[in-house]
Amino acid sequence: MDLEEIRTFVEVADAGGISSAAARLGVAKSIVSRRLLRLEAELGVQLLARTTRGAALTEAGLTFRDYAARVRAEIDAAREAILPAGELRGRLRVAVPLSFGPTHFAPILAEMARRHPHLQIHTCYSDRFADLIAEGYDCAIRIGYLQDSNLVARRIGPIHGKLLASPDYIKANGSPESPEELVAHEALMQGTEAWHLMDGDKIITVRPQGRFKADNGTALLAAATAGLGIAYLPDRLTHEHVASGALVPVMTRYPPPPAGAYVIRPPGQHPARKIRVLTELLIEYCEPGPHPA
Repeated sequence: MDLEEIRTFVEVADAGGISSAAARLGVAKSIVSRRLLRLEAELGVQLLARTTRGAALTEAGLTFRDYAARVRAEIDAAREAILPAGELRGRLRVAVPLSFGPTHFAPILAEMARRHPHLQIHTCYSDRFADLIAEGYDCAIRIGYLQDSNLVARRIGPIHGKLLASPDYIKANGSPESPEELVAHEALMQGTEAWHLMDGDKIITVRPQGRFKADNGTALLAAATAGLGIAYLPDRLTHEHVASGALVPVMTRYPPPPAGAYVIRPPGQHPARKIRVLTELLIEYCEPGPHPA
């Protein structure tokens, strides 16, 4: 039985359709369809019920999917075990934040590709939190504060941030000095998130309000420099604007607590070696240096 056929079937089963699986695998839909047909012919059963909306697993497909996933995992582990020391092959799908991901994380992923010429690296840049399991990602890089989940996280470095506003905004609206004053100001947010601030050793939570929202840190940075409100942004995104005076720190008596950058992966006893190598490389680049002021 062909391993690529098994791998393709698992991708179709997990993605919920041929088109989504083809995108995950980086191949044409016609190739996916041919592999599935060959696999069904070899097994002598129908694994998928094709519909106009996609493909649903038959009863036989549901049973075979778990066995096929275990076979794929065992073969991948065996391949890793016999590879020459340090060599990586196969495909690594990574979800990376769009906010400073292309500037800070893309060079590290490029370096990994340079070191491992037989490894395919497929990266998606978005500030949306991708569903790693449903969308077929091997891992993701996330920044900030992690929500509770069944995913496995490894910290790769610190992320420091500030509350910032433009001089024009401060001139027109004043600078808040306390959490109570902050909630009366225009906040630039990704959604309805809460902001965490330090009051001495105690963490307090503020729920700001604002009319300008964006799901991307670079867009919020543009709004802050335009004088639309107060933004809570990482230093790695804003340090040049602070240095030039385009943005001014506010609420300095109540700084945000340090956050972190993390590699997130689906649950499992042991991560694949390609994820371990990426994590170690990210730590090498992200952890040692001081964060920008």
